[in-house]
Amino acid sequence: MVLLLMAMGAFALVGAITPGPVNVLALRHGAAAERNVALAYVLGASLSYASVVWLMGVGGELVLSKPWVVQTARWVGAAYMFYLAWRIASAPPSELNGHASPIRCSGLQTLAEGALTQSLNPKAWIVALSGVSLFVLPQEDVAQARWLYVVVSLLACLVGVGSWAWVGGALAQWLTLPERQKAFNTTMGTVLALCVIVMLG
Repeated sequence: MVLLLMAMGAFALVGAITPGPVNVLALRHGAAAERNVALAYVLGASLSYASVVWLMGVGGELVLSKPWVVQTARWVGAAYMFYLAWRIASAPPSELNGHASPIRCSGLQTLAEGALTQSLNPKAWIVALSGVSLFVLPQEDVAQARWLYVVVSLLACLVGVGSWAWVGGALAQWLTLPERQKAFNTTMGTVLALCVIVMLG
């Protein structure tokens, strides 16, 4: 059991902390929002990923066996991510208050944005299905293994996405100048769009 937990944790953390659309947005939120708003984004993305893992555990292979479902989900997710990339890249600089282009929305709105972004992230579904195939389906007690992997995935996502938000927060003081903010916004929007293009490739 200990070895299984370690393997689950390592796999889930690598999937959660590697670059991708959700993490790019976490970096942006960390740099541009109040701490509680950035934490709300991290929590929304993490809870959403745990839900994706659970869904993959109970029927993901059946859903992914339908090519039209996969393609529709990919393009809807990509369209949403491109919209977010444009919104970030075109965001104006803010006043010199220690934060870059403050994101003016409530923690609840940001929590919902994190959840929606993660649920439309093709990387999340692919990593979740891979983890379920490796660590859940081969176990004798599939239901127990599924819940165990859901909890491990939630914790790993909190750490992985939270790390990106923390790095963004560390950049906030550097981003007090409008020209730095504009460059940062443009870079983050471009990186997000490139992440989507790579996923579609």
